[in-house]
Amino acid sequence: MIIRQATDADFDAIWPIFHQIVSAGDSYAYPPDTNQTQARHLWMAVPAATYVVEQDGQILGTYYIKANQQGPGAHVCNCGYMVARAARGQGLASAMCEHSQKIAMEMGFSAMQFNFVASTNQGAIRLWEKLGFATVGRLPKAFKHPVEGNVDALVMYKWLVQESP
Repeated sequence: MIIRQATDADFDAIWPIFHQIVSAGDSYAYPPDTNQTQARHLWMAVPAATYVVEQDGQILGTYYIKANQQGPGAHVCNCGYMVARAARGQGLASAMCEHSQKIAMEMGFSAMQFNFVASTNQGAIRLWEKLGFATVGRLPKAFKHPVEGNVDALVMYKWLVQESP
């Protein structure tokens, strides 16, 4: 498994993963009918960097990293992760999250924040907690899940930099 920075040419392989996840409407706050052009902009142009997980020449996952806010909040980054349905359960999300934390520190970020984790996304919540993220906020009924209705969205946070004694 290789995690590398994505190129524009990689988007053709990212698109099916993005479309599969976003069209389900159960984990990302992007409109389920986001088209390929919009997705390319959201995933490739807006972030500071986008990465892919490649195995045997096939892209199985992807993540982006960007500043969560501007100005005084620019030291906190935000990331989004997607794994192809067929590749789930193989540790790709964990590997991408660990990789993204390393990249975040290299880019000068001090913390990482996930702004809008659907409370029904228990697999992601368990993984983020295992990797040291804490739930620092709960937005009641903020995520409109296609099956569960309005569910809470969590704000999860991790300070990345070791403080000097």
